[in-house]
Amino acid sequence: MLKTRSKVAVAVALVMCGALLLIGAGARDVAASEVNNRDGRLGREFCAAWTSHDADRVVALFTKDTFYEDVPFSLKATGPELKGFAQEFFTAVPDVRVECTSVEEHGGHGSIEWVFSGTDVGIFKTGKPFSLRAVSVFDTRGGKISRNVDYYDAATFMRQVGLLP
Repeated sequence: MLKTRSKVAVAVALVMCGALLLIGAGARDVAASEVNNRDGRLGREFCAAWTSHDADRVVALFTKDTFYEDVPFSLKATGPELKGFAQEFFTAVPDVRVECTSVEEHGGHGSIEWVFSGTDVGIFKTGKPFSLRAVSVFDTRGGKISRNVDYYDAATFMRQVGLLP
């Protein structure tokens, strides 16, 4: 009986040690990831890329299989579609400016609060300026954005360009 209990105790101890080693390794990976992203580098690059009006610079921040969604206007782009999506936006708002106001990145997830402004030349073709607060929620993989979802108030946008009272 003692021998069986001892074997069970040793087995449990080995499993627990293995689990602790795995948890420790995972914690080191997450900690390294957080150190790399805690400074908000990726979020700031996101804002700078959109402000640059360079679709290639935007695409370079994303994985090849990325999923990008603009919730207010139900627009979606995946992988290779992202470059065309960015180019169309730059044509629609040729003077777009994206200013980061807050960036949070931790363990493969993050958010960017930003203000985007410009002139509506091609969305509703009003020729009027706008400035909106927005937020992007994103996931990362390998130092790039693998999923990005944008949220902002479309009604405020439409009021600013003269389509709503």
